[in-house]
Amino acid sequence: MSKLLRAYCKMRGYPLRGLPSGRLPSRPPESGAISVILKWPLGACAALAVSLAVLSGQALAQAYPNRPVRIVVAFQAGQGTDVATRHIANQLSIATGQNFIVDNRPGASGNLGTAIAAKAAPDGYTLVMGTAGTHAMNPALFDSPGFDAEKDFDAIALTCLIPMVISAHPSLGVNNLSELIAAAKQRPDKIDTALPSTTSRLVIELMKQKDIKLFNVVYKGSATAAADVLGGQVPLLIDTVGATRPHLGKLKPIAITSARESALLPGVRSVAEQGLPGFEVVAWNALLAPHGTPPEIRERLADELKKILAQPETIKRLRDLGFDPAPPMKPQEVTSWISAERQKFGNLIKSTGMKPD
Repeated sequence: MSKLLRAYCKMRGYPLRGLPSGRLPSRPPESGAISVILKWPLGACAALAVSLAVLSGQALAQAYPNRPVRIVVAFQAGQGTDVATRHIANQLSIATGQNFIVDNRPGASGNLGTAIAAKAAPDGYTLVMGTAGTHAMNPALFDSPGFDAEKDFDAIALTCLIPMVISAHPSLGVNNLSELIAAAKQRPDKIDTALPSTTSRLVIELMKQKDIKLFNVVYKGSATAAADVLGGQVPLLIDTVGATRPHLGKLKPIAITSARESALLPGVRSVAEQGLPGFEVVAWNALLAPHGTPPEIRERLADELKKILAQPETIKRLRDLGFDPAPPMKPQEVTSWISAERQKFGNLIKSTGMKPD
């Protein structure tokens, strides 16, 4: 503290007489730093307090990290979020000179690992890669997920957006959204649709609210869903771009669920662009910290991630996975964005009575 005090005094031209070389004494000396400060104007004392806080925060951010940092991923190794997080962790390690280590804690639809992160010390050395599932859907799907998605975490940065794509077997005979809507109106609730995730179920439920009545066929994963659609047993599939892209050619992409056409699937227009304005359902990943993590640390990480997400190497890696790099946001903007997503998805889940997969 004395170094910060001396720096401030020198900057402002205040007297240095009596400032201690070590810690401040437990009681004021007759002529020391405290007695000098007490003679300063009230405004100067207030400015001192603010300046010391700023200097302290800057010092904290500059010193961080000074040991390895753990990023909890609440899903299995090799899954898309895990692969993307490992790339980001490696880039953070390069940028900061300290190891960022991925810690996979799968289970309970992401609730297990997220709860572990929520209980960690808020010191910046445990982070979690939150997802649309863990932080926007699970709070409505589970009575007790083991954490409070709103209160237990502080946002750092949105890292990627993960749109879904609606694709059809050639036997269905549709080439765009208008033709799919026409087919659904001719055969309401008769067009089986493979749904391998909670996000894909939300897409179909939102379509039903637009009077596009498709029939839900829920699967436990992308592989079995795609196999049945490729085999012609089920004519329609809603899944991530990354899971669907290898099958395009055998399947016809009808629409993407992002707000607009994406570089992930050039030439495939969004649902919104094909006549349903405002339609958008995307999964996403966001780096979060336990609540109470110093804002200086979160801002330092946000600044590093902004640079990492703009790197051509990172953009290519994410797009290879079927992820769109997220637009840059400040931590408080990410907080507001996640809150809006939680409300949107939560309302849809509750209104349809959706249960966990």
